Amino acid sequence: MSVVRICREHSEKLLSVFPCLALLGPRQVGKTTFSKYLQEVTNKEILYLDLESLEDEKKLENAEQYFNERQGKLIILDEIQRRPDLFPLLRSVIDKKKVPARFILLGSASPELLAKSSETLAGRVAYKEMHPFCYTEIKEQHSFQKLWLRGGFPEFFLQEDDDISFEMRQQFIQTYLERELPLLGLSVSPVLLRNLLRMLAAIHGQAVNYSKLGSALGVQVNTIKRYLDYFENAFLIRRLYPFYVNVKKRLVKAPKIYIRDTGLLHTLSGMHNYEDMEANIDKGNSWESFVLQQIIPVLKSTIEYYYYRTHDGTELDVVFVRGGVPFLGLEIKLSNAHNITKGTTIASQDLGDIPVLVITHSVQEDYMHNAKVRVTSFERMFFWLGEYGVVE
Repeated sequence: MSVVRICREHSEKLLSVFPCLALLGPRQVGKTTFSKYLQEVTNKEILYLDLESLEDEKKLENAEQYFNERQGKLIILDEIQRRPDLFPLLRSVIDKKKVPARFILLGSASPELLAKSSETLAGRVAYKEMHPFCYTEIKEQHSFQKLWLRGGFPEFFLQEDDDISFEMRQQFIQTYLERELPLLGLSVSPVLLRNLLRMLAAIHGQAVNYSKLGSALGVQVNTIKRYLDYFENAFLIRRLYPFYVNVKKRLVKAPKIYIRDTGLLHTLSGMHNYEDMEANIDKGNSWESFVLQQIIPVLKSTIEYYYYRTHDGTELDVVFVRGGVPFLGLEIKLSNAHNITKGTTIASQDLGDIPVLVITHSVQEDYMHNAKVRVTSFERMFFWLGEYGVVE
């Protein structure tokens, strides 16, 4: 299957300007495959070095000489977090010949990676996140239901069999906990981390209570927050923060937490197939996460996103903000016959009478619930987000 990734155009633009492009994202999301495609854009010979390979590591025993002798080539350094000592050298090499498309760095976004690169490569590197498949990339050949069930990691998504996909995702999670997170600096028992991930799957889509998580695992609140920081920087989870407005209401202040990829969420929750997913009482929260994850890869860079909720139940699942001002809200509902509550209208009024899209699974025809609230389907959602200037 040939897929044109949505990050393609932006990556091409960045590479035409910056000497170094850092593609960040979890393992098996397609960074290596995508980076090799960029040879067509640069018209340069590509040299690929895998820093997990002893053979490639040996080539960099005298890294400065290696880089200087290959100034006219595009060098891809995969798993760059393994060699943070290369960042100062990259700065020096780039400054001697500051031309576009000299290096592509691939790796997981560890605190160490981000700190080192931002500290030494400021003005020389552009960052681009590689997301798992999103629906706009695969819709010509696959249904969104398949993407929702399996998630967007290419190898897991493209398997012929649901059970094989599930087993591969199980192995992926185990490898991340036992190998990848320790390499990123989180040296904690994999059993504890797995228990934490399972707990996060159980509260998926809800406001997180750090104290309860800490008590359940027997660790301090600050320790839980540190673990979640690592999960977030490794692209395993997402924290969605609340939007505050100057109203006389008690607002929920804790972030909502999501397992970013619904395929991993379903694996942690024991959902092998559609029947398992249909029977699960938390499928609505899974659907909310899925819709959010499909929007974020195509979101305009000028747009921020939050959720809004008060203690009296007034809420919006997503609030889009531009220049500090909310301009569109989303309510994400799995049912096509959802009862839209008065709280949706009140939330719109709280935020300045903003329009609201109610995103359902597959309602056949759009309709206006009132002057501000439109009900639409997942597939037609992208049209309306474009109309409101939310997505590219």
